[in-house]
Amino acid sequence: MSRERSKGIVGIFILVTVLFFVFLIFAFYTVSQLKQTTSMGEGLMDSKSAPIAVIPIENEIMESKKVVEMLFAAEEDKEIKAIILRIDSPGGAVAPTQEIYEEVRRIDKKKPIYASFGTVAASGGYYIGAATRKIWANAGTLTGSIGVIMQMADLSELFAWAKYKQETIKAGRYKDIGNPGRPMTEEERAFLTTLLAGTHKQFMDDISAVRKDRLKKDITELAQGQIFHGYEAKELGLVDEVGSLWQAGRAIHKEMKLEGKFALRYMKPARKKFSLSEFLQDTEDTLSFIKNKVETKTTPAYLFKP
Repeated sequence: MSRERSKGIVGIFILVTVLFFVFLIFAFYTVSQLKQTTSMGEGLMDSKSAPIAVIPIENEIMESKKVVEMLFAAEEDKEIKAIILRIDSPGGAVAPTQEIYEEVRRIDKKKPIYASFGTVAASGGYYIGAATRKIWANAGTLTGSIGVIMQMADLSELFAWAKYKQETIKAGRYKDIGNPGRPMTEEERAFLTTLLAGTHKQFMDDISAVRKDRLKKDITELAQGQIFHGYEAKELGLVDEVGSLWQAGRAIHKEMKLEGKFALRYMKPARKKFSLSEFLQDTEDTLSFIKNKVETKTTPAYLFKP
């Protein structure tokens, strides 16, 4: 092999390696931006010294860490006198929603927490809002959808048509509930229905713990998965006021008799210092995130969402 050809191969290898790392960096940055919670109003009336903090809760709620970290930061900051949760979410997974709810309830005993609903505050999004002492919703905010859902697919006929044969080995008769290769049994359906009914009761109990005296109808009547617009939600006692984030902020500023000009402080997740090990881990998480988005999930989805 000639020297020129060897140099060419090495050059191509270096170029491919560089392009690969550029792609990884780009993918990591892009997905981080997609996953990072941001506020629609960020930069507008945003002051680092404002006594009212705004914590955004947006998109599907699949983890609690970032929101809880922002709650902790607002709790510990002595200059912050009140917190507004800016919720624009259709709901999400059960456990992280409940974790955020519990932290809101705890912190609210020491520092008042309010909620402002954006385009949608449904299911888990409403669940978190119900933990606060007062809720503002816009007139057109899609509100409510109080319920729990679990979805899976029976692909057995498709598998038979495609002559695809699935083999399952399990220990425990419920271990493969949701297996797309076979229909669900009546025993399994009853088991999952009981499971969801228990979680649904937790949802209703947690809402009632804060809003029982404000609800105009029995919680079981309001918790059948219905979605209401802001005015309906107010009439039913699911929210307290119809108004925007800034109307809520001004009302809180006046009610608490806070000093200085009204402004809001938008909280952001803490930024970590760069380290190679964390970068590699984040890269792996990014690739997994992309993979999960394009794959069809066959496990039961256990969610607070419409």
